Amino acid sequence: MKIAMVGCGFVADYYMQSLPDYPGLELAAVVDRDAARLAQFASYYRLDCARPALESVLADRSIELVLNLTNPDEHYAVSRQCLLAGKHVYSEKPLAMRFEDARDLYEIAQQRGLAIACAPCSVLGETAQGIWRALRDQRVGPVRLVYAELDDGLVQKMRYKSWISNSGRPWPYKDEFEVGCTLEHAGYYVNWLVAYFGPATSVNVFATSIYPDKGTDVPLDRIAPDFSVACIQFESGVVARLTCSIVARKDQRLRFFGEAGILQVDDAWDYRAPIHRQRYVNIRRAMVILPFGRERLPSRPYGKPSVRGAHAMHFCRGPAEMVAALQEKRRSHIPADFCLHANEISLAIHDAMERPGLYKLTTRFEPIEPMPWAVT
Repeated sequence: MKIAMVGCGFVADYYMQSLPDYPGLELAAVVDRDAARLAQFASYYRLDCARPALESVLADRSIELVLNLTNPDEHYAVSRQCLLAGKHVYSEKPLAMRFEDARDLYEIAQQRGLAIACAPCSVLGETAQGIWRALRDQRVGPVRLVYAELDDGLVQKMRYKSWISNSGRPWPYKDEFEVGCTLEHAGYYVNWLVAYFGPATSVNVFATSIYPDKGTDVPLDRIAPDFSVACIQFESGVVARLTCSIVARKDQRLRFFGEAGILQVDDAWDYRAPIHRQRYVNIRRAMVILPFGRERLPSRPYGKPSVRGAHAMHFCRGPAEMVAALQEKRRSHIPADFCLHANEISLAIHDAMERPGLYKLTTRFEPIEPMPWAVT
């Protein structure tokens, strides 16, 4: 399927790194409103499909899917424009900065028979699918409690100005600080949890900005949370506590507490991170935890990215799954109702600076299936 990439900023390089591994995606156009940035991106990747405006993509009937990699504040407007032009849309996170806008995108797609989905797509990774299999097999017994950590360290004290993408784009620290770590990070584990345990009924949320002044060389236009914590209640009875920050030292552990032991993964960003299993043992009337080895990851239909030095996440796996579902005329493994529900949870946590406390979810989704290659 012919696709267009709208936005040639920092994250676009990650998509380009994994694009060669998905032959079902044919890049037919790249667009950016910054002519110099577009030229630099196209030159680095030796692309001859650069276009000066989104309108030329919307008018091109051969392009069926648009990857919306613009600034988060522009996601809604760009995605809406693409949907109204009859294009399927895969958006970087979040679908929109306001839940009302995210729901509007979902409804437009439904009305027009179009597909829409949203990053992150890490739930399609080998580690996420491996955990799901272990949970289905009750490898640690029934699970009722989950702890998810998404702490990324005190980013404002790091040398973030030296973070440069392959094509030469600096990390957009102003945008990142203004969007906040919850919308940037929470989805990585929220998507996994709702896939495993089904729809959530409510989320109790708290968020704050511990360091409102990030010490940037340009003033921030808005203050976003740099710390948030949420307790998510699922219809299935499972409770998950999720913490996000760019203050506490780096910690990306995800732990599932079962009646017989613990499943744990240490890296949210690596599709093939090892899954550790521990077991509870009674010794002298005391309960202790002993390591029990690693869970075997599902067979790898993709393997490591073929591009040397590529990110451990396959950013194009999400768009590739959308295209496969459309061509095979089946329900996607990252369907629109699933993405909308996960986005509602993330937005509720993000908005807790203004609206803390109990938030009752207004959306739900039909159950999704694990990837076929991860079932056995």
